[in-house]
Amino acid sequence: MTFNEYQRESRRTALYPAKGYGLTYPVLGLVGESGEVAEKMKKILRDHDGQINDGHKQEIIKELGDVLWYLAQIAADLDFDLEEVAQRNLAKTQSRQARGMLQGNGDNR
Repeated sequence: MTFNEYQRESRRTALYPAKGYGLTYPVLGLVGESGEVAEKMKKILRDHDGQINDGHKQEIIKELGDVLWYLAQIAADLDFDLEEVAQRNLAKTQSRQARGMLQGNGDNR
């Protein structure tokens, strides 16, 4: 499955209040789901000394799927497809690598 195929299929389940909320709903969903990934990791650090087992991985991948779903909806709402988002991101990070700028601060390094 390609990113664009995923985005098209995921759109069928995008039942959120677009009217009056614009991007707010899916952006808040993305933040919430990202927070759930962070919470899983926090509890692994706290309760399992940072050791990730197969059960933890299964729980994290579920949350990553939710992150991907919200990312797909935000991109679609902005009239971008996920493949373009992915391609632009790779071009950006490869440019930073080529210029020795992977580390550092700022979006436009």
